[in-house]
Amino acid sequence: MANDIRICDKCNHMSIKSVLPKLRKMAPDAEIKIGCKSYCGPCGKRAFIYINGRYVSAPTEDEVLKKAEPFVKRPVVKE
Repeated sequence: MANDIRICDKCNHMSIKSVLPKLRKMAPDAEIKIGCKSYCGPCGKRAFIYINGRYVSAPTEDEVLKKAEPFVKRPVVKE
């Protein structure tokens, strides 16, 4: 049940160097793919993350991370 996270390396509203550690902390099991997502219209205006089948966008990197967090798949803990 790994998380599928994709980010654009051309996005002007996020820094790959700063967002990658935050994403890895938020979803340690995630497969993070970096590259163009052909989402240039919205990407040119706002920060965005593609996470588990959803595009999440916000004006800033921190805001988009906060909005993306509810879509992170968490492991089921059995007691």
